[in-house]
Amino acid sequence: MIRKFLFQPNIIALLFIVNLLGTIYGYYWYGNQLADTPIPFLLFVPDSPTASLFFTIFLFFILKGKNVPLIEALAFTTLVKYGIWAVIMNILTLVVTGDLSWQGYMLIASHGAMAIQAFLYAPLYKIKLVHLTIAGIWLLHNEMIDYVYGMMPVYGSLSDYQTHIGYFTFWLSVVTILAVYFWSVHRNDPYQKLGNKL
Repeated sequence: MIRKFLFQPNIIALLFIVNLLGTIYGYYWYGNQLADTPIPFLLFVPDSPTASLFFTIFLFFILKGKNVPLIEALAFTTLVKYGIWAVIMNILTLVVTGDLSWQGYMLIASHGAMAIQAFLYAPLYKIKLVHLTIAGIWLLHNEMIDYVYGMMPVYGSLSDYQTHIGYFTFWLSVVTILAVYFWSVHRNDPYQKLGNKL
């Protein structure tokens, strides 16, 4: 019954609008950091807005009755990774500083919802191993941009923990890729094994 409700065109259309507005606000939130970002890195700095943009595109095509598996793979992996990452970073901020602004609680709620919606709509994805491979490369390449070239999101109160955060983020990406594989790729086609040529 939950799926029947979630997959109604009206609900998907509403979710499309919510994610579109959230994406626009997300890019606005990154405005100051983007202004100081070298042009070659611009695409890889606003992580969460780009994740919600992928999901918004997915919803658009679903409303049109079409699947775009590469977009679905990018949406699934990035929503889960950056949704969980932002929740943990804000909780860590609360633990370290003993305080968290209302924006921090808003980020916990919105980014937690990002990760949840990625799983809720997984039955509609048509992701294959090749699509997940490309999405995985995107995630890991983004880690290099963030933590090798110093383009990670700014959490001033956590600056002393950047090395540990980078290590955690790398493994979060790996776990996310594996989770998406078993939740979507393997579930949709149990005969499609890792390493098979597509």
